[in-house]
Amino acid sequence: MTAHDITTSAAPAAGTGRDAPEDRFPGGVVEPEYELWGEVDVDPAGLFRDIPAADRAYWDRARAFSLEEVRPVIDRYWDAADYPFHLATRLGELDLLRDGVDVDGYPPMSTLAAGLVNMELSRGDGSVGTIGAVQAGLALRSVALCGSPGQIAEWVPRLATAQVLGAFALTEPTHGSDSVSLETRATRVAGGYRISGEKKWIGNGSTGGVTIVWARDDEGDVRGFIVPQESEGYTGTTIEGKLSLRAIWQAHIRLDNVFVPDANVMPGARSFKDAAKVLFATRLGVAWSAVGHATACYETAVQYAAQRTQFGRPLAAAQIVQERLARMHSELATMQLMVLQMTRLEERSELSPVQASLAKYTCTRTARQIAANARDLLGGNGILLRNRIARHIADVEAIHTYEGTETVQALIIGRSITGLSAFNR
Repeated sequence: MTAHDITTSAAPAAGTGRDAPEDRFPGGVVEPEYELWGEVDVDPAGLFRDIPAADRAYWDRARAFSLEEVRPVIDRYWDAADYPFHLATRLGELDLLRDGVDVDGYPPMSTLAAGLVNMELSRGDGSVGTIGAVQAGLALRSVALCGSPGQIAEWVPRLATAQVLGAFALTEPTHGSDSVSLETRATRVAGGYRISGEKKWIGNGSTGGVTIVWARDDEGDVRGFIVPQESEGYTGTTIEGKLSLRAIWQAHIRLDNVFVPDANVMPGARSFKDAAKVLFATRLGVAWSAVGHATACYETAVQYAAQRTQFGRPLAAAQIVQERLARMHSELATMQLMVLQMTRLEERSELSPVQASLAKYTCTRTARQIAANARDLLGGNGILLRNRIARHIADVEAIHTYEGTETVQALIIGRSITGLSAFNR
């Protein structure tokens, strides 16, 4: 006799005056559909009430994009480790790929607007946020800051519209935090350079677009080169097995005697300081992205606690749950205060590298705390993609590392405090 036989044999017959089978099924065991993308007050200190209209327009556009176009499909792309090319194209069409960089023919985009876009895209999904950060913050900015007028005219508009996807290749397999020690070589030849070396963790590096490659020339100076990915000798292999940022392809790149003509050598990229100038400009963007992840985790936890019933009452009615939500509420406000103040400094050209590191250090580590707390509040449901937290808690681990690990940021801050460098051998 099967379990089905046991169940049906014990069931009262229909029409005998006893409960019909459908009346006996315990409705309380059926899981409800939780609404975890709804509107929640995520501005604890009222910091965003007076955002200028022009900046809010960018923010609203990014918000609508995340809810209407990212939300319905992102779990499938993330789960399959597939790249949502159509979403990258839409980012360009919506003018969300400039990260505050001035581009001819486009209206001004303030530093604040760029931060709000970074925040909102990451609030929707970390991979989509990283697509924007790599495309605009790194690739487009490199050409805009270091390129010749001809290079800017050729590449910046195409990057801003995502007609071509861009990558930024600095990190190497053996040089991550010590990227200043990069060993990829650019040897001078007739009409240009030949580049040989390897790069790792390069977002968009295997999408068939263009890569900004940083390499040492014959004099040992770090130079920047615009390298189309179809160039002979360029191989971009998508890194598999990632458990974070799964919906953006990051590549292990091999450059085997790749020829780069003089027309693709960026005249303003002649030292590691020029690469660092680009990275400095994006570090605050990583802090904004962390705020986006934390916002998603917080709002999900608030909604779930209100809808999930345990021990005969909503989770939100429990004292310990309210204490946790209050803690997350406070931490979120702290992060928001940090990025807004640092953004004000950047808009006045007063932001220092140490302050940018402080923002990145504080916001990514606090986002991890909020994500972990939210994950715990959701119990077993917290590891399901459809309930949001799993994606964000995984993706926060990536932004916690890139643009400088927590340890490196701490040493930068520590050097400013003590006047002593822990980086010296």
